Amino acid sequence: MRKWIAFPHKEGTISRQAHADLPEEAIYEREAGRSGFFGPTAHFHHKRAPTSWEKWEGPLRPRAFDLNDLDKASLSPWSAKELLHNASCKFRIWECAESMPALARNGDGDELLFIHKGKGDLFCDYGHMEVRDGDYVVIPRGTMWRLEPQEPMTMLLIEATNDSYQLPEKGLVGPQAIFDPAMLDVPSVNEKFLAQQDDKPWSVEIKRREQISKVHFNYSPLDAIGWHGDLSVVRINWRDIRPLMSHRYHLPPSAHTTFVASRFVICTFVPRPIESDPGALKVPFYHNNDDFDEVIFYHAGDFFSRDNIDAGMVTFHPSGFTHGPHPKAFEAGRKYAKKATDEVAVMIDTRDALEVSDAMSSVENEEYCNSWKASK
Repeated sequence: MRKWIAFPHKEGTISRQAHADLPEEAIYEREAGRSGFFGPTAHFHHKRAPTSWEKWEGPLRPRAFDLNDLDKASLSPWSAKELLHNASCKFRIWECAESMPALARNGDGDELLFIHKGKGDLFCDYGHMEVRDGDYVVIPRGTMWRLEPQEPMTMLLIEATNDSYQLPEKGLVGPQAIFDPAMLDVPSVNEKFLAQQDDKPWSVEIKRREQISKVHFNYSPLDAIGWHGDLSVVRINWRDIRPLMSHRYHLPPSAHTTFVASRFVICTFVPRPIESDPGALKVPFYHNNDDFDEVIFYHAGDFFSRDNIDAGMVTFHPSGFTHGPHPKAFEAGRKYAKKATDEVAVMIDTRDALEVSDAMSSVENEEYCNSWKASK
């Protein structure tokens, strides 16, 4: 059995409440935390922004990538560009403009699709459902599935390797907070699903241990006429998420958790009112989240803590250094210049270090680490 060393202590000039009523002589608060905002923390009050560095040397640094410039098109999800990965998580991006000629089946773990652009029809073991931009679609390990786009689709594929996706424990706020599980949609065995049960040759591309095997049929293997149980493909759209918020306190990213796996979490940032209490911090606090790597994919809107970040871009902040809002965003927060956010973003926090794929080198903004530098 293990237990964190716990000794709540106060030293020097501090605020009585984290993220609120910061001392005027040290307005830059930095959180040192363990276990991804779920463990013990310490809060420091600095005279200068903890990110006002002059230069970086070495491989560790904040990084940004513009995925809009990446060739993402293929007919199979197993040909999708791998962006970042570790033993527990695979993060890919895929553009599917035509109907998949074969079914896909992941033998390595659950797959999560996030539809960035487009719409289409998903056919799987459990039936048929229409999917559109903003949808999360959880596909359990071993499920056969295929897409017929109604318009070109761009998607994130996030694999929980040798693992499964579950919902977060919502504790004091109750199981209906953020989104009611009753909002989760499942496929239907409807007329469209039954109509695709033809006698034409079909193949299933099975990914297992990063190798592809093909199984061939003389008919559509999606030939179920019904099913029952409590395992299924499920869908939720970001528009159905009702974020936790407080007008007096800036909540940590963990409050926006959508799905959890054993070694990483997925959070969704959606539009919400900005804290209105005069003493409350109105932008994300500076933090060194030293147990997790942080990845954010920007889906839509204006991300209120970053400059020059557009839809379709990704930022990567590996653990080991402090990160937080850009200088302009911090000043705008102090002035309460914006009353609400209009961002939509997907964040992945991984317990294990992520590797950046070679494909990302051609779309990296090498100057991103300098975007926090203090102005002269």
